[in-house]
Amino acid sequence: QVQLVESGGGLVQAGGSLRLSCAASGRTFNSFAMAWFRQAPGKEREFVAAVSWSASNTRYADSVKGRFTISRDNAKKTGYLQMNDLKPEDTAVYYCAARRATAPLAPARDYDYWGQGTQVTVSS
Repeated sequence: QVQLVESGGGLVQAGGSLRLSCAASGRTFNSFAMAWFRQAPGKEREFVAAVSWSASNTRYADSVKGRFTISRDNAKKTGYLQMNDLKPEDTAVYYCAARRATAPLAPARDYDYWGQGTQVTVSS
């Protein structure tokens, strides 16, 4: 079993930066791919970024490419999402997810474990 806890959300002005963290428990986390998703009010949950178990492969949604960076530190069992040049449309609850496989896929249905989410609000 894997438990995920996000932190690092908050209120930031447009153009600012935030770094989200995802702390994991469980011995097998280091062999799992992990990802970040987000959900804005009235919208469906959408893929943001994913990273393979070894951090050798990453993928991003087009809307965040060049602004967000996903990474992980397996020794600390923690994943990160560095968000730069934030825009009001990035406002959402951000969720960390992990899947019992190594490939960093995009669809939410492929992920087995989810955190509770952390709110990110970007003011204009």
